[in-house]
Amino acid sequence: MGPEFRTSNPLASGPVVQPPATVDGFVAEFLAELNYGQGVLLSRSSVNDQYLALARTVRRYLMADWLETGARRRQAQQKTIGYLSAEYLLGRQLGNNLLATNLQDIAEVAMTQCGIDIATLRAQEVEPGLGNGGLGRLAACFVDSLATMDVRCIGYGIRYEYGIFRQSFEDDRQVEQPDSWLSLGSPWEFPHPERQVVVRFGGRTEISVDDAGVERSTWIPDWEVLGIPHHYMVPGFRNGVVNTLRLWSAKATQAFDLQIFNAGDYAEAVRAQTFAENITKVLYPEDSTPQGKELRLQQQYFFVACSLHDFIDNTLPADFDLRRLPERIIFQLNDTHPVIAIPELMRILVDVKGLAWDEAWEITKQCFAYTCHTLLPEALEVWPVELLGRLLPRHLEIIYRINDAFLAEVHETYPGDEMLARRMSIIAEHPVRSVRMAYLATVAGSKVNGVAELHSQLLRDKVLPDFSRMWPEKFTNVTNGITPRRFVRLANRRLSELVTDTIGDGWVTDLDRLRELEPYADDAGFREQFRAVKQANKERLYTLLRARDGLDLPRDAMLDVMVKRLHEYKRQTLKLLHIVSMYEGIVSGRMPADEVTPRTFVFGAKAAPGYHMAKETIFLVNAVAGVVNTDPRVAGRLSVAFPANYNVTLAEKLIPAADLSEQISLAGKEASGTGNMKFALNGALTIGTDDGANVEIRRLVGDDHFFLFGMAEPEVEQLRARGYNPGEYYESNPILRSTIDLLASGHFTDGDRQSVAPVVDNLLAQDTFMVLADFQSYLDAQARVDAAYADQDGWARSAILNVARSGYFSSDRSMRDYLERIWHA
Repeated sequence: MGPEFRTSNPLASGPVVQPPATVDGFVAEFLAELNYGQGVLLSRSSVNDQYLALARTVRRYLMADWLETGARRRQAQQKTIGYLSAEYLLGRQLGNNLLATNLQDIAEVAMTQCGIDIATLRAQEVEPGLGNGGLGRLAACFVDSLATMDVRCIGYGIRYEYGIFRQSFEDDRQVEQPDSWLSLGSPWEFPHPERQVVVRFGGRTEISVDDAGVERSTWIPDWEVLGIPHHYMVPGFRNGVVNTLRLWSAKATQAFDLQIFNAGDYAEAVRAQTFAENITKVLYPEDSTPQGKELRLQQQYFFVACSLHDFIDNTLPADFDLRRLPERIIFQLNDTHPVIAIPELMRILVDVKGLAWDEAWEITKQCFAYTCHTLLPEALEVWPVELLGRLLPRHLEIIYRINDAFLAEVHETYPGDEMLARRMSIIAEHPVRSVRMAYLATVAGSKVNGVAELHSQLLRDKVLPDFSRMWPEKFTNVTNGITPRRFVRLANRRLSELVTDTIGDGWVTDLDRLRELEPYADDAGFREQFRAVKQANKERLYTLLRARDGLDLPRDAMLDVMVKRLHEYKRQTLKLLHIVSMYEGIVSGRMPADEVTPRTFVFGAKAAPGYHMAKETIFLVNAVAGVVNTDPRVAGRLSVAFPANYNVTLAEKLIPAADLSEQISLAGKEASGTGNMKFALNGALTIGTDDGANVEIRRLVGDDHFFLFGMAEPEVEQLRARGYNPGEYYESNPILRSTIDLLASGHFTDGDRQSVAPVVDNLLAQDTFMVLADFQSYLDAQARVDAAYADQDGWARSAILNVARSGYFSSDRSMRDYLERIWHA
């Protein structure tokens, strides 16, 4: 068996330290895990047995640091960041943990000695699909950075039994399948049922007077569930620090009724279990029904109630004075999903701990900060009073009281302005009486931040203008970032080695050092090495897509990539129109085929199950791909790929291979974006609008190395105010007209015009996100892309400068900004 743990630190109950790894020691520990953990011999083991044994072997090296970190922090009693997020899109853990512990080479040699290909074991891991897109991936990047920076943080979220659905295509249409990410075991989690939390729902409240003559409200719930914590380790990069991610799963308090079972009603006997476990069954249940809306609210309250209870009752010392709570915690609300935590903390402080209302409110206002991730009104959660009152009656009372006090402050600050008070009220009266969660977060939060410079400006000026006028000091900006460990060092090993050989390895934790690459953009030898890295990354992607999806992509084409959540504002339809216009140009003779730059267009996107137009867009992209890829007239010039089930694992192969990054949302609609940052840091050039973090990317990399197109946000608003008529653009632009006509004709759908009509009719009649208005500008920018790509040496220089000048977009820098501007920790 491998070396035993040895105690080396007297702190607390004795944290343990793992001895330094050697290949022989690692082999011994791996075989011990295989024999005594999985109960199999190497000769009889399956790939899954081997993967689980390897993961648990790596886990041991993290656990020693995890215990050490926890003991040190319990002794230090410092302020903690409580990161409340409904999503954590973690990606596969094995590669990241091997990187963090510097065990990649040792593990690879050790597995080779055992006759095992470590790449096969890496491929066995199923990534936790606990997020939908940028929001969840951002949360994962942030907790990675906080661990790397040795900042005390607990990430809190939900352990969905089924994460974001697995996507497949049937007859070109998206089909959702359950994401059974736990079916083969999860070696990275540690369940702790002994730390379960009781969460209550429903019922009523009763008023009573306590011994001091103070009127108190008591919540008498109808039903309750248990929250079971599952801990995940979040390692810093080779610094001995391991923070904790705590995800909650729901369980019934009385899961099984033996008497009912013995009476023969087997389904009824487990009804309570089924009902309770629905809360954490699936990420973002379809909410177009009343039942779906209620389940979403149950999810949100469940995880914040568990998290607040965990920190107050299990993390703080037993004798801690809660009047000092702001000294020990600040909860960052990652979008509106966790905002129900605000009345929950008030309920705990007032109803459970007995504090006076005013005192509790002053504490609460210092314990929360709110990040808004959207500019879309429909994404700012609003809960009907009827639902909130039925599910959480005490919390609705608390929200009403908060709102009453807030409106009194508004009237005092702006006397006589009743319309202003109505606009700012946390309670909306129309179309149904509802609670505006973004307003509640703004009223209660110590700070409110957007996630890119433009977004933060629009948040102040357009989304929450009355609040920013009343409390300008509350509003700030923190531009998003990504972790360079996963998305450069791990995902793009070839580029990482080239950068490290050139400027040293300090860039991995200080991404600003990439600036040292700038002079090498003018070095012909370095440019050649850079191009070789890009080509090798393309070959790796082509091999993966052939095995994964049966896609055989051409080798000598520009890789033009658009991967992101499928939403109309992101304008996948604009990319589609560009492809169809090129296809139409070639087949009609308008564009000589031999003058067209060979391009492979790659899409990756999932549409929310209830989002009809997004699903119709996916269908149309696949339909166009089917024709383009089989038409000999465009062979060798155009090809389209839409690999199903885009996730972090695929992103890690696709992003390093990309030549062109499509960031083409309508200006003023994208909050920030993080995909744009990943592509730039991996040497892709961006074509994009002045939207979200594109603004900052363009400013940093330079106009000569960014392809800008489209209206700016003020122009969008001016056009909307004048009255936008998409038909005018269709009638006045011959290329646009012939493109849409070809789509509408059924050319890509075997003559079936009806299946194309939803997208085409929407563009011509509504076009909410002004695809047609920006079409010509987009084509002009794509012509500039072709001209630039024709000079491969010049393109490589621009790509190198994108890498060198994008160090600002490290999530480490984002965390420093949060620490300085918001958390003060």
